Amino acid sequence: MTSSTQTTLAELEQRAAARRDRPSYGHDALIACDRLVRVFSADGVEVQALQGLDLLVARGELMALVGASGSGKSTLMNILAGLDVPTAGSAKVAGCDLLAMGQKERLRYRRDIVGFVWQQTSRNLLSYLTAVQNVTLPMQLRGGRKRERAARAESLLEMLEVADCRDRRPAQMSGGQQQRVAIAVALANMPSVLLADEPTGELDSATGEQVFAAFRRANEELGTTIVIVTHDQAVADEVRRTVAIRDGRTSSEVLRRTEVDAATGQESQVAREYAMLDRAGRLQLPADYTEALGMEHRVMLELERDHIGVWPDAPKE
Repeated sequence: MTSSTQTTLAELEQRAAARRDRPSYGHDALIACDRLVRVFSADGVEVQALQGLDLLVARGELMALVGASGSGKSTLMNILAGLDVPTAGSAKVAGCDLLAMGQKERLRYRRDIVGFVWQQTSRNLLSYLTAVQNVTLPMQLRGGRKRERAARAESLLEMLEVADCRDRRPAQMSGGQQQRVAIAVALANMPSVLLADEPTGELDSATGEQVFAAFRRANEELGTTIVIVTHDQAVADEVRRTVAIRDGRTSSEVLRRTEVDAATGQESQVAREYAMLDRAGRLQLPADYTEALGMEHRVMLELERDHIGVWPDAPKE
């Protein structure tokens, strides 16, 4: 065996050891989706709603998911809520394996680990109960002392600025008040994650801002991790991280941060968009980029010292 061969083998062994020592994907994330697949069958036709989606959400994040209708974002939310089961891949929330849970474990997960707010206000609250009764109900199903349940319900309504609705039934509240009470219901059992599917979709812009402020307050004061699916660009612009889903995969991500001008002391928000490289090495280039350069079917790649060059395929001669 030559010296160069020995060196090559030693390098391969070192790389293999490094891979073994590397932490598992999403080991420190509260939500970790790894190559998630969901296939639906209807009339003999299979539709892939999720096509190997990857997503990591850190504990304490307040983030938004956006995407066109049919992109897969609602399917993802139903899986994270424990309402649907993925076909393949891996999905873990707060240490719970969503593919391995049995029926009883799934019920406990939906009761204790995750809270959910629907777009339709009528789905979030029981019409014959008052606000405080709606908030107390999830805690009654879990058990515990009556005094503690009442105190937490009052505290949540106060924090979300709907304490004046405590004795009103949903029909006696505005749409914005109903959604804020619904957030209190979702937070009643102190979930690790709060999911919201288009929570401002039926509200005007001013009321939508009030509802989003309630989500932000819950995130800041309770430390609850919150994921919001939204078409509302105003909501998407207010969070520090917005993830776009396209064709069943995460396609891009916008990260926002606040910068302070050293000379004037004025604050400004800086946003940067990134394309997402998934675990299989796939990259979705923005459509306006590929259309501008006439890229289709295949592209040329070249590895440079600190970047990868991407060009349209050479024209046919």
